[in-house]
Amino acid sequence: MRTPPAPRTAATTPRATTAPSPGAPASAPAPTQVATARTGTLPTAERPAARERTRGRPGWRLRFAVLCLIWGFSFLLIKVGTDGFAPLYVTLGRLLFGTLVLLAVLAVKRERLPRGVRTWGHLAVAAFLLNAFPFSLFAYAELHISSTLAGICNATTPLWGMLLSLVALSEDRPTRRRIAGLGLGFVGVLTVLGAWQGFSGQDPAGTAMALTASLSYAVGWIYVRRTLAHTSHSNLSMAGGQLLLGTIQLGLVTPFFAAAPDSLPMLPLLSVLALGALGTGLAFLLQYGLVAEVGPTTATLVTYFIPVIATAAGVLLLGEALTWNTPVGAVIVLAGAALTQRGPRRTVAAHRPGEPSRQP
Repeated sequence: MRTPPAPRTAATTPRATTAPSPGAPASAPAPTQVATARTGTLPTAERPAARERTRGRPGWRLRFAVLCLIWGFSFLLIKVGTDGFAPLYVTLGRLLFGTLVLLAVLAVKRERLPRGVRTWGHLAVAAFLLNAFPFSLFAYAELHISSTLAGICNATTPLWGMLLSLVALSEDRPTRRRIAGLGLGFVGVLTVLGAWQGFSGQDPAGTAMALTASLSYAVGWIYVRRTLAHTSHSNLSMAGGQLLLGTIQLGLVTPFFAAAPDSLPMLPLLSVLALGALGTGLAFLLQYGLVAEVGPTTATLVTYFIPVIATAAGVLLLGEALTWNTPVGAVIVLAGAALTQRGPRRTVAAHRPGEPSRQP
């Protein structure tokens, strides 16, 4: 579901905009692909070297499938984690374990965390909008709604992103295709929620929290685009710094809003560990490698598999109910999101950052 680290600059071209992971989770070659929230592209000159480094590693299709599974199962892990811990502690745990993974990789690669007060200030805002706040909202939401519905709500991030970018990003212009995609996505959300029957069976508070989390990803992505687009630090360095700040933010506020757990139930603990180490730490590294090897357009397709896997996991492993309107609405949402990511023709070359990838 989807931890959005701040990106490094990359040579791309301006496109119209439309991201995560607890999550909805996603990395994008241009503002159009906000649906994927936490990695970035490499400059063109670095791509041959990146491909050279990938030799001997599992094929990109296998790593792509693993990434889909990790982020798709994140919503199930959140649900299981909240069975044993307060939502804020679930979020704190996933950020902590994810941060430890990235800091370990930074140490192995002998890379440093970012420098500069201004950079850290922007990373603090990005950590809140892309990690601490949406992760917490998804955890609270799953106290009231199914992991299936949370995964589908996560897929609305591209729709929020496109809507906001029309206001916040001056190079974006509305097109009939993108407006149609936005409208189609809205119809899909209403279908998932069963609007014709008065939203019966859906918890409005939980659904609103999940949708707000997806909106936060979109706001965070636009903020990162405006403030950290031309940083000289590596994606890994920026991601490590961002997750570290998110962990500190949650570590400061969690004791005041949630009682510390008096026990450590094994299954919820393992779920939080997996959610952090795999769904937040390892997933970013996989996405970063995919963007470098096959490009952001292919890598961002992971966004469209997340709700499918989240639905299958929720139904098969948690026994969650599934009515016809849920999968049908999810398909409509994804179709609308795909339309919003079709930008205008590229006419002017420009230096653009690789966009952050949205994790669930």
